[in-house]
Amino acid sequence: MAGNWKMYKTAAQTAAFFEPFRPLVERSTHCEIVICPPFTDLPAAVASAEGSNIAIGAQNICWSLQEGAYTGEVCGSMIRSAGCSHVIVGHSERRQYFGETNEIVLKKTVAALESGLTPIVCVGETLEHREGGQTEAVILNHCKGGTSGLTAEQFSKILIAYEPVWAIGTGKTATPEIAADAHRVIRAYARQAFGAQAADRLRILYGGSVKPDNIKKLMAQPEIDGALVGGASLDPISFASIVNF
Repeated sequence: MAGNWKMYKTAAQTAAFFEPFRPLVERSTHCEIVICPPFTDLPAAVASAEGSNIAIGAQNICWSLQEGAYTGEVCGSMIRSAGCSHVIVGHSERRQYFGETNEIVLKKTVAALESGLTPIVCVGETLEHREGGQTEAVILNHCKGGTSGLTAEQFSKILIAYEPVWAIGTGKTATPEIAADAHRVIRAYARQAFGAQAADRLRILYGGSVKPDNIKKLMAQPEIDGALVGGASLDPISFASIVNF
């Protein structure tokens, strides 16, 4: 269960979030819990989560493996040294607003792996794609473009998050059946590209207006292995309810 805080919260607000959140999930051993705050909040999040079952991740990573003259960027070794274990790669907002392509997503995924981070690689279609009957084609394009350059060993270390763009922050949620269908497409791709064992082991998260009142039905689908939660992860009570579905 991963929370993507996007561009919300200060360091003080981050510390305040963890105070009620930690005791609510301290016995939650059925899943991994990851919170991805903004870069400026990572130290506060890592300190607040120390000694708990909560992992901290970043929302983005530079594709360069080395430090260098890349103003405004943060490389994997910096993210790792800050105490993070995960990083979100290729979120639809990065694709939409910052022009990230499949090629960039692949480079960032490799950079994350080389830095010892677990990438959460995002794929998903827009409303225009869905209404045009292109959902499967877009998902496969993102999967192939973002992961086909990986070795089988590298692929075994990533997570994939299916996020229908039309359901992100809109209040619209893909039905559990729609989400499961998309997850089956992703798993079939993994089976074809990396083998049956890799496909079986791949954890696929659903992201798109996940809330306490729909998480149980989503997680009832065998193809859905977890969730990448946006707005509902900003509130400790709400996110704890999702974690403890």
